[in-house]
Amino acid sequence: MDIPPLLVQFAGSLIAILALYALARAMRLGGERVLENDESVKSVATEVEDGFEARRVAIARGGLAALASDDEGRIMLIKRHGNQFAGRILSSDARVSEEVDAIIVTCGDPRFGPVRLSLDKPATWVDAINRL
Repeated sequence: MDIPPLLVQFAGSLIAILALYALARAMRLGGERVLENDESVKSVATEVEDGFEARRVAIARGGLAALASDDEGRIMLIKRHGNQFAGRILSSDARVSEEVDAIIVTCGDPRFGPVRLSLDKPATWVDAINRL
């Protein structure tokens, strides 16, 4: 039986890919990182802006985005970007609009884009953002 070399190469590559996948799963690499609690939001906020100490936090349902405010009245918008988190401190350019079950915050940086947050008490955050 003569097996074409291209088929052998394809089978070998497929086996190698599946082995690497199994190794990555066994090592628990990748996956979706989410904001699980207030401490995780505070940690991300400090990573984004050195010296930002979040005092009040609101995590969107699903843990993919959050809002955090500090004692100086600054508000940070945080969202997942790939497997990491990115954030922006909101300025007077920030805009917020309300939907039935969420708010959409635009920070004014077109590269960051709008962020949809499903929050339990959105009205307090909408007022705070509008006062900026």
